[in-house]
Parts: sequence; C-alpha cells; structure tokens
Amino acid sequence: MAVYEHSYRQYAGRLTPAWSRFLVIPRHAYRDVFRTKLFVAFYAACYIFPLAAACIIYLHHNVNALALLRIGDVRALVPINASFFHYFTTFQCSLAFFLVLLVGPPLISRDMANNALPLYLCRPFSRVEYVAGKASVIAILLSLVTWVPGLLLFFFQAYLEGVGWLWSNLWIAGSIFLASAIWIVLLSLLALSVSAWVKWRVVASGALLGMFFIPSAFGEIINAMFLTRIGHLFSFGALMNNIWLGLFGLFVPQTGRIQGRITDSMHDNQLVDIRLIEPPLWASWFVIALVCAFCLWLLLRKVRAYEVVK
Repeated sequence: MAVYEHSYRQYAGRLTPAWSRFLVIPRHAYRDVFRTKLFVAFYAACYIFPLAAACIIYLHHNVNALALLRIGDVRALVPINASFFHYFTTFQCSLAFFLVLLVGPPLISRDMANNALPLYLCRPFSRVEYVAGKASVIAILLSLVTWVPGLLLFFFQAYLEGVGWLWSNLWIAGSIFLASAIWIVLLSLLALSVSAWVKWRVVASGALLGMFFIPSAFGEIINAMFLTRIGHLFSFGALMNNIWLGLFGLFVPQTGRIQGRITDSMHDNQLVDIRLIEPPLWASWFVIALVCAFCLWLLLRKVRAYEVVK
C-alpha cells in the first residue's frame, strides 16, 4: 500500500510466544503427512500391539476372564516385569523406524529444492528453531507410539497391582521414557541430516535404510572373521539394543559362547570354548552420542539462509 495514504497500521493481533514458534512447522506438516492413506493405515496398525499388551495385563488380574477363555496361569506364562516392558519398547521402536522412512526424507529436502529456507530465516525464526520444528514432526509422531503407550501400560499395571508395585518398579517408567527418547533423537537427527543433504525422496529413503543395514552387515562380518562382538559397534540396532538392555537392567557383558578348534603345533585340532564378550555399555552410549553430534554438525552446515556454490 502507498505510504502517503497513511493507512498502514501496526499489527494488533495476538502474538505467538517465542518459545513455541517452532511448533508452527509440525502443525502444517501433519496436513501432508496424514493425507497419505498408506501412512494412516500403518500408523493405526502401530497401536495393535499396545492393545494386545493391555489385554495381557488385564488378564493377569481377572480370574473370570481366564476361566472363560480357558487360559491357564497367565502370570507364569507372561510375567509383567522389566523384560515385558523391554520387549514392548523394542517392538514399538522398530515400528517407529518404518514411520521415519515414510515421514523423514522430505522434511528438509522439499524446502531445499524450493529454496524456502530464506523465507523461514528472514523472519524472527532461527536455524535452531527451524531444526527443532522439523525434528518435532518426527518426535511427536514417534512419541505417540513408543513411550506414551508404554507409560500408559505401566500405570495401568500399577493401578491393577497396587501402590506397592508402583513404588518398587517406578524405575521401569523412567527406562521406558529414556529408551524411547534416545531412539527418537537418533532417528530424528539421522532423518533430518539425510533429508538436508539428499534432495530426492527415494534416494534419501534408501540412504536412511542403508545406514542401518549396511553397517550391521559389516559388523557381522567382523564378528565372524575375528570371533568377537566388537562389530556390534558398527550397528545402530545392536548399539541401541545394548542401551535398552542396560536401561532395563538386563544387560550382560558376556553374552555369547561358541565352540572352535585350535590347529597349531601345541594343540592338534583341539576343540575349545570361545567366549564372545559384548562391548562395554559405555561404548554403546559413546558411539550413539558421537553419531548424534555428527548429525548436528551436518545440519548446521547445510541449514542456512543462503548457499555459496563454487
């Protein structure tokens, strides 16, 4: 509008709090995410196992239902303990990985291809808020299928079992949340890093899939060649499994033993037991932290208002 008409007025509407500005990104991103029928169907299927787990917990405390279904001692068959919630968390986190394959690749690549980053960053919107907004698209979706139903199951069991069980097993609730949160952070950073550097969605999805399976295969080759478990340090799945076992108090450093033969001058084809020692728990935490830091560095290099092309 022309300035000489003196019709310009300052914005008098409600201002969005500065701390929540990054939430505008997931609010608009979910419109495109849930537009796909395939994603909606798979996301709904992610709640089948939580419903089955809730039924198992309910059967533990309902004798009439057990008699009607002609089920024996379900307490001995499926005990509700740390192993139960560890298996639940592992299964749901595996489903979360496939959700990231559907959601993560186009999050930043679409903005990079359409040169939309200057439009974001020319407003009172920092690079950190932009990355946090994109990461929250993944984090909110994955939270609703991992630690949120896990905690609901935990408190459902505590409600049926009593306050004594709740206080003695309260650490399991923290393990459910922390195990899921670490997995969500790792998947979010990996997906955003691939999305920022690869502009084609199919290639980005393949790269994200290969980052999990190719290093795992390489690690298994190292384990088979050198009769060790050090190769698990190259596998995201094995690293996270060690961390999850440690959080639920189930990690055992020495987890494998195989039989081998020694053929030398002193031992003529002698059969011996070879103990395979799992890498220490701190090594798994260190590698995951290193990968997350590297992904953050990649994002900070790529997410800019402009790009200098040499």
